[in-house]
Amino acid sequence: MTTTVLGYPRIGPDRELKRVTEAYWAGRADAAELRRTAAALRRDVWTGLRDAGVTDVPSNTFSLYDQMLDTSVLVDAVPDRFRHLDGLDAYFAMARGAEGVPALEMTKWFDTNYHYLVPELGPDTRFRLADPAGFKPLAEYREARALGVDTRPVLIGPLTYLLLAKAAPGAPDDFRPLDLLDSLVEVYAEVLERLAGEGVTWVQLDEPALAADRTDDELAALRRAYDRLGTLPARPRLLVATYFGDVAQALPVLAATKVEAIGLDFVAGPGNLEALAGIGGLPLRRIVAGVVDGRNVWRADLEAALATLGALLGLTHEVVPATSCSLLHVPLDLDAEPDLPDDVRGRLAFARQKVDEVVLLGRALTEGHAAISGHAAQAVPPAVDNRVRARLDALGDGTPRASREQRQAAQAKSLGLPPLATTTIGSFPQTGEVRAARADHRAGRSTTEQYEAAMRAEIDRVIALQEDLGLDVLVHGEPERNDMVQYFAEQLDGYAATVNGWVQSYGTRCVRPPILHGDVSRPEPMTVEWTTYAQSRTRRPVKGMLTGPVTMLAWSFVRDDQPLAETARQVALALRDEIRDLEAAGIGVIQVDEPALRELLPLRAADRPAYLDWAVGAFRLATSGVADGTQIHTHMCYSEFGEIIGAIGDLDADVTSVEAARSHMELVADLRAAGYAAGIGPGVYDIHSPRVPDVAEMTEALRRALAAVPADRLWANPDCGLKTRGYAETEASLRNLVAAAKEVRAGL
Repeated sequence: MTTTVLGYPRIGPDRELKRVTEAYWAGRADAAELRRTAAALRRDVWTGLRDAGVTDVPSNTFSLYDQMLDTSVLVDAVPDRFRHLDGLDAYFAMARGAEGVPALEMTKWFDTNYHYLVPELGPDTRFRLADPAGFKPLAEYREARALGVDTRPVLIGPLTYLLLAKAAPGAPDDFRPLDLLDSLVEVYAEVLERLAGEGVTWVQLDEPALAADRTDDELAALRRAYDRLGTLPARPRLLVATYFGDVAQALPVLAATKVEAIGLDFVAGPGNLEALAGIGGLPLRRIVAGVVDGRNVWRADLEAALATLGALLGLTHEVVPATSCSLLHVPLDLDAEPDLPDDVRGRLAFARQKVDEVVLLGRALTEGHAAISGHAAQAVPPAVDNRVRARLDALGDGTPRASREQRQAAQAKSLGLPPLATTTIGSFPQTGEVRAARADHRAGRSTTEQYEAAMRAEIDRVIALQEDLGLDVLVHGEPERNDMVQYFAEQLDGYAATVNGWVQSYGTRCVRPPILHGDVSRPEPMTVEWTTYAQSRTRRPVKGMLTGPVTMLAWSFVRDDQPLAETARQVALALRDEIRDLEAAGIGVIQVDEPALRELLPLRAADRPAYLDWAVGAFRLATSGVADGTQIHTHMCYSEFGEIIGAIGDLDADVTSVEAARSHMELVADLRAAGYAAGIGPGVYDIHSPRVPDVAEMTEALRRALAAVPADRLWANPDCGLKTRGYAETEASLRNLVAAAKEVRAGL
């Protein structure tokens, strides 16, 4: 019996990849050390999967930064501005930018919290295999084979690559990246032929874009691509892997091609079973059946998974138990979390445990049901808080706020801000000293008094710096916070936090998503003490900083026993209490971040209205209990906002700050078209790049924004928090930002 996974975490058990990559960027490690560490991580994954009993091990799922970026390098889709750089310098410049060279745009991978680098393509893009003798999928296959592991190389499929790409700046308005399909497929054909010549028997081509709505033209492109690849005279067998939902539109198209296997997600796409039956099954094909959830941490219902596999046996020639998608989206090993409560731990499976579940299901298909006996998840019901449920029933949708005009007048009087008010998104650089102070307190090496003194000293520093820079609305810098979701989860009932449950968000950015396992409530205030201390150090307004209910769900592993909408309302109620306490303490500006609002948008258009209804409702429930003079902000980043511009308005926030620097101020056109009437802060510089943009660059960005937003509603800010940056670049960039705002303000 064949078993497989579609991908595996690549950061290492102790985030070794993050550490060595950042050391390389800082000049503390050379390229040889970076490559040695990467090779060791790949070796451990390949041999670990083999030793766990996985019979079909994937390769080329490792990346130094991002697989979409790797694909761009593979097919030489490198924008001209990076051509003067070589090797790793060019690779990391595309990801992070370099002096005078902005990075590629970055956005969310479908409806996950993973970020990918967006390819920039134009009509003059000429695809070619960049390194025919040793290209990455071939090099990693050879590397694994030398270890005794015969692997299945994995590549982003050509259709998904082009559908996720964007037209390069200056491309004609009628150009679509999909126009380049035929030339890209020829490069894929060369890749497949060279891999076949090396002895590769299977190749996986990932096409998750098929889980979204696709036009007839796009489905025709899918057919054309796989008709060409499927009829190559010498090639490996092909697995086209789909995931993140139903692919009913695309299934007949794939079935009509000569690909030997199709991967289907039966966790996020239960309708795939009905769709498969609807086309009479695939009697001559292999179905790679995603029955173990690759995106959440709950143990699989092995009985239900085995029943799905059994149903598939009547519809196809061969069934391969697998994960629903890559395990990149879950932590590595539950055994690294000995301190989780037993009633929660017994319900969990991380990547290594999910591999064991896949192998068990493979055994059950050959040995019978007895193979999974004794491996059922513990039937521990989630904790119920009847007080929370009663309060929500009584609140309903909350009390609507006054009209926007009334609020704007009240806030103009209470805050007295100038046009093009300047601010930041929330966090300031987390120095080694700040992190060490938190770690010492957590480990008991310092007292609570010592820890709080260290945090107050950092807040003093941040407030003084902002006053010196001339910012209009200040923040306390969040030195006490480990992560914008985990920090709150650790203070809310119904959540559990991990110690080593790291998941890659982008590049070297790793997060520890908390586990939302029961009813949520707030035992006591979470931010009031730190925010009011900061406000006591300045006469300028200081923002209270909270994470919104949708993002608290999106960036957590959430209970699956009740609708997300119900869980979102519980989190919103806890935030509503926190907001009212901040307001009562004299905080007049409160930011409730919702960067994940677009991220959770369903891939299918038919499912979106219901989602946006409850997502917007949860935000408004959290924020609707304040006075007119209290200004509510929200923040969003790295998403395609044009698709939800109406929902952004429906949130009824007074000010919305958004990422706009990497996406070339595309949001400005969306705002103009939508007639957006609230305050808006389009990010005028990219904080994920170490480069310091000059005053002229930010001035031009603000002037472009003024074409869509009146000056009294336009804000100047970075595009995201500054936690990952250093103080030198932060100060220089913010000084330029303030100067740019003053220059544009003077010309009004």
